[in-house]
Amino acid sequence: MSTTTIRIEDALKVRVAAAAERAGKTAHAFILDTIAERVEQDEEADAFDRLADERWAEIIETGETVSWDDAKIWLQARARGENPPIPAAKKRAR
Repeated sequence: MSTTTIRIEDALKVRVAAAAERAGKTAHAFILDTIAERVEQDEEADAFDRLADERWAEIIETGETVSWDDAKIWLQARARGENPPIPAAKKRAR
């Protein structure tokens, strides 16, 4: 394990110490957990963006999408606890 030094403003250091105490952790553990959570959020956002780009490229390539009306009906049925078939993608109207 390596060591990294960070410099933080005194006011932030006080806030970190208070937050760590509320969480029942040392400031060190709190900072490590916070960094790990932030990295995970960033990785999830990156994965989401990549998936969105892939799906957009597929829409551009095939011209097929699910209409909002079909998606809305499917989502409402799912919200009611039903298990309807996933709506089929169709060519977009231009």
